[in-house]
Amino acid sequence: MSIILNHVSHVYGAGTNQAVKALDDVSLKIEDGEFIGLIGHTGSGKSTLIQHMNALLKPTEGEIYFNGADIHDKEYNRKMLRGKVGLVFQYPEHQLFESDVFKDVCFGPRNLGLDDKEVELRSYAALRQVGLEDEFFYQSPFDLSGGQKRRVAIAGVLAMKPEVLILDEPTAGLDPKGRDEILDLVKRLHDENGITVILVSHSMEDVAKYVGRLIVMDHGKVQYDDTPMAVFAHYKHLETMGLAAPQMVYIMNELKESGLRVRTDVATIEEARDEILAALRLKNTL
Repeated sequence: MSIILNHVSHVYGAGTNQAVKALDDVSLKIEDGEFIGLIGHTGSGKSTLIQHMNALLKPTEGEIYFNGADIHDKEYNRKMLRGKVGLVFQYPEHQLFESDVFKDVCFGPRNLGLDDKEVELRSYAALRQVGLEDEFFYQSPFDLSGGQKRRVAIAGVLAMKPEVLILDEPTAGLDPKGRDEILDLVKRLHDENGITVILVSHSMEDVAKYVGRLIVMDHGKVQYDDTPMAVFAHYKHLETMGLAAPQMVYIMNELKESGLRVRTDVATIEEARDEILAALRLKNTL
C-alpha cells in the first residue's frame, strides 16, 4: 500500500487575479506503516497537501495514486478512499455534529454502507481504542473537554478501519498532559495496528520523539524529507523558514562548541542526558 504524489501543484483561485499557488511541484511516496511528521510555517502548504491525499482537493497539476490507482480517475471510488485514508482535522468541532458521542462515531462507518450491527461494533471498539469510557458515549460531544473531543474525532475515523491516519495539529490548544496522552495514543495505534500515520505539527519536540520520517514544507515546496535528526542538522536553515529545531539540538551544539565531546544528533531530553553523562565520564578519564 502506498500514496504517491507525482508533480502535484495546487492553485487556489486559478484563473483569477487573486490566484495563490499553495503547492508547487510536490512529489512524495508514503509507504505502508510509516510514521511521518509534516511541518512548516503557517501558509507553507501542509494542510493543502494532506487534503489532496484523500481527494478533498483536486490538484491543479499532477497525479495522486493510492495502491497504484489514480484517485481522480472518473471511475475511482473516492468514498472508499476516504475510509482507507482518514483525516482528523485540527479543530474537532469541524468533525463533530451529532447529538451524542456514539452517534457521531457511527456516522463514518454507516456512510460506508455497513449494516447497523457492524457499524455499532466498529464504533464501540473505536471508542474503547481511544480510551473513552462508556459513561461518555451518550453525552453531547460538545460537552466534552478538548482532549476528549479529539479522542472522539479520532474514533470516528478509526471506526472506518483506515490504512492511513492523517492528523492535522491534533494537540493544538491542549495542556502538556493532554498533548502527551493524544500523541501516546497515536503512537500506540501505529505500533499495535500497523496504521500509517502522518502527523502535522508545529512542535519540533513532538516530531523528534515520535516520527521516523520528517517532511518540511516551505512556500508550497518540500524542502527536506529525511529522518528527524538529519533534518535538524540544518537548524540554521530551518530558522530562515520560521522554524526551529528542538531545544536539545541547540544545547548539544553549544556544548560541543565549548569543548565537550558530545554528539549533536540528539533531540530528546533522555538522549541528551545519556550523551552528556557519557562525555563527562570520558572527560574525567583523560
